[in-house]
Amino acid sequence: MRVDKRAIGVFDSGIGGLTAMRELAAFLPHEDIVYFGDTGRVHYGTRSRETIVKYARQDARFLCSFDLKLLLIACGTASYAALETLQQELPIPVFGVVEGASRRAAELTRVGRVAVLATPATISGHVFGNFLNTISPGITVLEKACPLFVPIVENGRFQPEDPLVRILTEEYLAPVREAGVDTIILGCTHYPLLAEAISRCVPGAALVNSGAEAAKTVAESLRKTCLAAPETHVGTRRYFVSDSVAQFRQNAGMYLRHPLDGSVEWVDIEKYE
Repeated sequence: MRVDKRAIGVFDSGIGGLTAMRELAAFLPHEDIVYFGDTGRVHYGTRSRETIVKYARQDARFLCSFDLKLLLIACGTASYAALETLQQELPIPVFGVVEGASRRAAELTRVGRVAVLATPATISGHVFGNFLNTISPGITVLEKACPLFVPIVENGRFQPEDPLVRILTEEYLAPVREAGVDTIILGCTHYPLLAEAISRCVPGAALVNSGAEAAKTVAESLRKTCLAAPETHVGTRRYFVSDSVAQFRQNAGMYLRHPLDGSVEWVDIEKYE
């Protein structure tokens, strides 16, 4: 059987993509994974589409310097704005976080009402809603922008007892609760850290982790295309950021749910025009 030891690249606008990285590493322990978090320009969710595409191109060019076999955009905003562009421009498979999460939500809903929580940029593109309506036209989709979720999570505030978390989840999710949805897509990879708080606000709703669903899609693609690394290979992890290495080291464990398992280096991402 053909095997491929080249690395998988993963990028996010900040540290939240580590929730997808965690799932990817769990599914694919034999793979080498290189992660880039654009912590110096976090977050992408309030930027223009043109700026997001520019940043995503730079992120991809940096990661492709490692001779990747596959790239995962672990960011809902960049998946909305730049997935098709990168798929057209890069010679390797490129995956985002929209399709897998949407398919899973369509499978889970019993009442045909799904909510999408995401950044303002992602919501403005209606990417989750459009895909859901394509694969399951009968589903009613409520799209809700949650602009302050990323900043609070990046600052380590996601515990459900936190007063700020309680205020924001109630403000953002009251319309979702009132709409009677039974399935919620966490359309940003930062949001799984708020899962408990979101569940408390909308009791009984199934939560779909977009990063985890993307990781499943990547793992299945590697199996189907025979690009997986050999099972005897011990996968390595490397992390790069565009801002403070020390802050990343301090916070990464919260997202990975285990101690940081690889080297962390700073990169001047602006060089990758």
